Amino acid sequence: MKIYIKKKISLVILLLITLGVSAEYRQGVDYQLINNPIPIKQDGIVEVTEFFWYACLGCYSFEPALSLWESKQKADVKLNKIPITWQGVHQLHAALYYTIESLKLDPSTHTAVFVTIHDEGNFLGSPKAIQEFLKKFGVAPELTIKYLNSFAVKQKVNRAIKYGKQLKVDGTPTMIVDGKYYVKARPNQPLAEMLNVVDYLVELQKPVS
Repeated sequence: MKIYIKKKISLVILLLITLGVSAEYRQGVDYQLINNPIPIKQDGIVEVTEFFWYACLGCYSFEPALSLWESKQKADVKLNKIPITWQGVHQLHAALYYTIESLKLDPSTHTAVFVTIHDEGNFLGSPKAIQEFLKKFGVAPELTIKYLNSFAVKQKVNRAIKYGKQLKVDGTPTMIVDGKYYVKARPNQPLAEMLNVVDYLVELQKPVS
């Protein structure tokens, strides 16, 4: 009888905890369900995507917390990044992102872009400015232009345009969980709180990813 009561109490406690977690983050308030989701691979990995812009101060502030979060994830969670592509300058910065990626430069180069824009006042608003910037990392200007204008980079920028429109991304930083859930910063809320919502949604998705 005592064992039965203990089991029943444990189940009640577990139910209360579950209800508490469910109530903590609410659809329509803390996150949105995407009407036109992106299909995902059923491979046991939850894909988390950040939409960002190098010139977004919030993205720069969010970067350390996001990097720390990524370092703590196991093999069943994968972080992707997609630069926003609303206008010409956004697409130029997106091409810079994919150029750095294509050249296989050290990941710290991405951080250096943020620092250059926000701390040094260099907006990197032209291909020439980007050429001068990447020279510091040993990339010849002609190679930078080759990659910025390459078919592969343009294809990735076009894909970013497609995804941004499909998911109706209207601000940065924005987090997408498994192509299904949309999480963005709320007024008067620390940006890092977004990651707690992401964690909650990741756990929801793990059984079905």
